Amino acid sequence: MASAQDLRKRIKSVTNTQQITKAMKMVASARLRRAQTKAESTRPYAEKIGQILRHMSNSDLEGFSSPLLEVRPIKRTCYIVVGADKGLAGAFSSNVLKFTMEQLHGKSSDTYRVITAGKKPRDSMKSRGIHIDKSYAGFSDKPSYEHARAIMHEALSLYERHEVDEVIMIYTRFVNSMTQIAQAERLLPIEQPQDEVKGEEYDFMPSAVSVLEALLPKYLEITVYNGLLQSAASELGARMTAMTSATDNAGELIDSLGLEYNKLRQSSITNEISEIVGGANALQ
Repeated sequence: MASAQDLRKRIKSVTNTQQITKAMKMVASARLRRAQTKAESTRPYAEKIGQILRHMSNSDLEGFSSPLLEVRPIKRTCYIVVGADKGLAGAFSSNVLKFTMEQLHGKSSDTYRVITAGKKPRDSMKSRGIHIDKSYAGFSDKPSYEHARAIMHEALSLYERHEVDEVIMIYTRFVNSMTQIAQAERLLPIEQPQDEVKGEEYDFMPSAVSVLEALLPKYLEITVYNGLLQSAASELGARMTAMTSATDNAGELIDSLGLEYNKLRQSSITNEISEIVGGANALQ
């Protein structure tokens, strides 16, 4: 049975831990609001550019050809895996890794290339013997457009050199602080969906070809940027939820230890009173 001194030390230790988890929860909550706002404001822009590009790519543009629109047999795939740099975010990192391994299941190592954003996916995949062609880290919860540009540049370079035939980004879509969904999104080649609305027409200056040439790489960069922002919001949401749970659990443990400590003190006081009464009776 633990002594009163041991219980006091445990209560103090758990209280200190609770203060840390509570502070981390508040920080994650404040940063989550900013990350969520960025992700929500970027998504419509990316979707609209994609709609315009798909509409243009489905049109007959005389004299225009781009490898980004070329659909070719898939021999090798480039996976961009977006994850976290740090832990203490619940199942966030493990969910991304699990989804990625499901995508790679049954595939030979010479049929894919891997680019990672975040220390967690990089380290976890390396520990499983998966070769990482390029890794980026240090910005998982605060990505910038330049980070997206660097990642897409690497993937685009592989695609244009025909070292890969498609590019797929694996990231976590933010729903709310309690729900984040790992998913895959195909970036290249850009294809015309069968259900694309064809009634909408656009006028382009100086020409549709020049606009398409300029927008194609921008579309890819903004799509990756939105994926990074979605992942950042998901990471912060998962961390806030995890720290909330940890803080609540610490509070329950403190209450339990306090109750045990009070029972021990009460027992000790009762024993002392019994000894005093017994001694007084003996003197009579």
